[in-house]
Amino acid sequence: MIKKLDDLFDELKSRPTKRIIGAYACDSHTIGAIYNAVKKGIVSATLVGDEKKIADVCKSENIDISLFDIVNEPVDTKAATKAVDMINKGEGDILMKGTLSTDRYMRAILNKENGLVPPKAVLSHVTVIENPAYHKLLIVGDVAVIPAPDLDQKIAITNYLIRTAHALGIDKPKVAAIAATEQMLPKMPACVDAAIISKMSDRGQIKGAIVDGPLAFDVAIDKESAEIKGVQSPVAGDADCLLFPNIETGNVFYKTSTKLCKAELGAFVAGAKCPCILSSRGDTVNTKLYSIAIAAMLA
Repeated sequence: MIKKLDDLFDELKSRPTKRIIGAYACDSHTIGAIYNAVKKGIVSATLVGDEKKIADVCKSENIDISLFDIVNEPVDTKAATKAVDMINKGEGDILMKGTLSTDRYMRAILNKENGLVPPKAVLSHVTVIENPAYHKLLIVGDVAVIPAPDLDQKIAITNYLIRTAHALGIDKPKVAAIAATEQMLPKMPACVDAAIISKMSDRGQIKGAIVDGPLAFDVAIDKESAEIKGVQSPVAGDADCLLFPNIETGNVFYKTSTKLCKAELGAFVAGAKCPCILSSRGDTVNTKLYSIAIAAMLA
C-alpha cells in the first residue's frame, strides 16, 4: 500500500514506462515536473508547444531538452488538439495541461468528434492528499470539475475514488460520503444521496470498497469524534476516500489542506480515455510531479 506520495516513485520503477503528452507545455513548472518524472524513470515524454519557448525554458532551467520529443505548435489551442490526437492514436498514455487555460484544455478533451470522452462518461477530478495532520493518504473528489453533482455523478465519482485507491494498493478502501451531519435528514439532499450510495455499496451495486454515509467530516476522519457521537461505522475515523456533496465543500477542503496544513498532493481528471492532468498553472513542480506519478499508476 502506498502510504506516502514519495512511495509512488519506487513503485513505478518496477512497472512499464508510460508516455506523457504535454499539451502546450511551455512553462517552467510543467517542463520541470515532466523532466523530473523522466529522470526518475517513471515516464517518457512528448512536449507539444512552441519549440522556441520550450528551448528557452530548458536553457534557463538547465534542463536537458534531448530527454523530450518536441512537437512544434506555437498556438495553444492547436497544441491541445494535437496532443489529444496523439493520445487517440495510441502515441501516449497520459495527457497533461501546460500553460494554456483550463477551458481551452478541456475543450480539446470534450470535443465530440475528436476528444477523449467516451459516450455518457462522467469526467471528475480526483485528488490524492498527503496531509501531515492525517495518518494516511486521503483520496477525495470532486474539488474542481463538477459544481453540483447529482446522484448518478456522485456514483461515478465514488467509483473513481475506489479505482484510484485500488491503484495505490488499498484493497478495500473506506469511503466516507460527506454531509453536514452523520444523521439521516431527509430534507438535506447530501444526506439522502449519501445514504443511497452507502446502501448501494451494501447491496454490491458499488464494488470494491466499504462505503458509509452520511458522515460529518469530523466523524469521517477522527475516531474520538465518532466515539463521542456514538457513531459505529467501519469507516468512521479511518476514511481512505472522501466523497464531497458539492464543489464548494471539496474545493475549500483542498485549499485548506494545502494553504494551512501544508499538505502535498497530486490530482488528475478521471473518466476520459486516459488520465488527464489538470494542474493549475500556479501549482508547484512537486504537485505536478506527484500528479504525473498518480496518473502513471492509473494509466
